[in-house]
Amino acid sequence: MVIKRAAESETADLAALAAEMWDSTVSELTVSFVDLVSSENCACFIAYQDDLPVGFAQCQLRHDYVEGTETSPVGYLEGIFVREGFRRLGIASRLLTECQRWAKTKGCAEFASDCEINNEDSLKFHLKMGFAEANRIICFSKKL
Repeated sequence: MVIKRAAESETADLAALAAEMWDSTVSELTVSFVDLVSSENCACFIAYQDDLPVGFAQCQLRHDYVEGTETSPVGYLEGIFVREGFRRLGIASRLLTECQRWAKTKGCAEFASDCEINNEDSLKFHLKMGFAEANRIICFSKKL
């Protein structure tokens, strides 16, 4: 298993993994990841098993208020995903460790994340990784 910071040449691999988690197309996500991997305020890490991309994590700096934190900037886990068949092998934990290590190099004293209110697997993962639940909210919107 190899985990490394993703380069621009790996944006298609990142996008393919992210498309399995987020409601976007691979082409839309590829464009986004090109910008993200070149940003000073973001880092993407990718996990390979025998040259097959099996997981990724995206983190970035947040300078605005982050629920449950007291400092700024805060390292923020924007997304983490491991393909079915490669889960429960410690890959997500290793990806998260790389994100946290990166955030520390950027001067962060805190690291945060979120998940959908009904995503029990993500909640369990975050708690297992040492996150403390800061708040639960329900967001609303309407068309004008």
